Amino acid sequence: MSNTRMFLLLGLFAMGFLIYNQWQIDYGPQPVANPAENAATDQPEAPVSAADLPDAASLPTESDVPPAMQSAAPAAPAAPAAESAAGRVRITTDVLDLELSLAGGTLVQADLLDFAVAPDIPDSKVRLMSDRPGAFYVAQTGLLADNSPAPNHTQLFSAASDRFMLADGADELVVPLTWYENGVTVRREYVLTRGLYTIQVRDFIENNTSERWIGRAYRQLQREPLPEFEGSTFTNPQRFSFTGPAIFTPEDKYQKFDFEDLSPQPEQATSSNGWMAMVQHYFLSAWVPPADEETTFQVAQITGQLRFVARAFSPVIAVEPGSTGGFEATLVLGPKLQDRLDDIAEGLALTVDYGVFTPFSKILFWLLEKIYGVVGNWGWAIVLLTVLVKAAFYKLTEAQYKSMAKLRKLQPRIQSLKERYGDDKQQFNLKMMEIYKTEKVNPLGGCLPVLIQIPVFIALYWVLVESVELRQAPFMLWINDLSSPDPYFILPIINGAAMFMTTKLSPNPAADPIQQRIMLSMPIIFSVMFAFFQAGLVLYWAVNAVLSLAQQWVITKRIDAQG
Repeated sequence: MSNTRMFLLLGLFAMGFLIYNQWQIDYGPQPVANPAENAATDQPEAPVSAADLPDAASLPTESDVPPAMQSAAPAAPAAPAAESAAGRVRITTDVLDLELSLAGGTLVQADLLDFAVAPDIPDSKVRLMSDRPGAFYVAQTGLLADNSPAPNHTQLFSAASDRFMLADGADELVVPLTWYENGVTVRREYVLTRGLYTIQVRDFIENNTSERWIGRAYRQLQREPLPEFEGSTFTNPQRFSFTGPAIFTPEDKYQKFDFEDLSPQPEQATSSNGWMAMVQHYFLSAWVPPADEETTFQVAQITGQLRFVARAFSPVIAVEPGSTGGFEATLVLGPKLQDRLDDIAEGLALTVDYGVFTPFSKILFWLLEKIYGVVGNWGWAIVLLTVLVKAAFYKLTEAQYKSMAKLRKLQPRIQSLKERYGDDKQQFNLKMMEIYKTEKVNPLGGCLPVLIQIPVFIALYWVLVESVELRQAPFMLWINDLSSPDPYFILPIINGAAMFMTTKLSPNPAADPIQQRIMLSMPIIFSVMFAFFQAGLVLYWAVNAVLSLAQQWVITKRIDAQG
């Protein structure tokens, strides 16, 4: 079986896959937009207000179940809580540039300093979070207490400064906020560490009243869906990469929730050692409670709005008069770096979603990462991975190419049969199969190598689409981004040329002239198709095609020399 047949099988699979994805994009269920929300998209930056945000409905006691999500605004607090009256605090480390609103200590903006929007715009950084209408995505935290003062995510905190920066030589930055009411002081600390995309959020409750303070903490992520991406599926993999909330518990493992499937009635799970997140292409945010803390997680749509919320409720604690108690959690905010995620929390690496090809993709990424650790270039890592895969399948492909070389030698005899039997295809096929049996040639001998390589090809496709480590990774010369198409189409041309020469070395004597012309046109068709794939994927397939051509040429010459 020739490499051409392999390309045909791959093409049929790829076309079916792409048609399905495009159908989902064009005709699949979509959230119904609120016209008022759409009208606000182009307005100037607007602050968060209490009316925009959900609030827990009831106050907890030690025996309460966690409160349900509601879209109603909280009752007016004792201190002025309007966002317009609140300032902002800017926080900068070596990897994060953040803005906190003093209204609730809400994280209203987050830029990732090591990730440019595009390779040719290095000063434009990826903005993961924003409170702008049309791109609304914030992280919030608050406290709920039983008949005691407690700040929710709308009440005003105070800060000693509006600017905090990680000092040169320092490994840690602590940003303190303070809230006070009627004898209860809440001191909140955001602790950031050099080089990390995690923020430790700690609330210390000082109870200077004569009554027990009974309450719980909640953490939440709230966002609007991403805007519709323009362009083809090939050039915008975000269009079919999962975006939405997720919950992990040891019992139910990783659960994703599509925006269009959510309603104001929350989905809920309670467990220790779990977490909840908002996931998108390459990046995520997540609230991770302490591992031994039994936490209730919820995801829902906010009633009447095209916004969605994921929440985590802590257990209830009691703080005696004159005592101090507290809560803590970790906010993860940044890229889905696979060597770090599971160190933060069990199962967090599952947010790198390779789909049904996860077993293959994880193996390929592990190999790629090990090779990259040696060569220091993702492009050369892909080249060496291709060589390793080719070596692993060498004996299988050798049998295939020997069969094709023998078939090539039989071409004159098959042509003679064609001339002898003319239009009698039944007799022609019978005589041809007799020759195959006598000469021990199996024209289907290449099926197994093809079927094995197709999952590898598609698994590598998902590695390139989903792995942030390869995002904007340069190779050499004209290729400065392996996760984008080849800008000059050189790799697709190399692949097409190798495919064409392989086709010439792999004749199909039984094919009629029309079939032969179709086979010869396949290199052009696949060159055009591969022009839209990521350069890293085409690099893999082009190197594989060149190695296959060299292997087949050597084996063909060897068989021809045997006479």
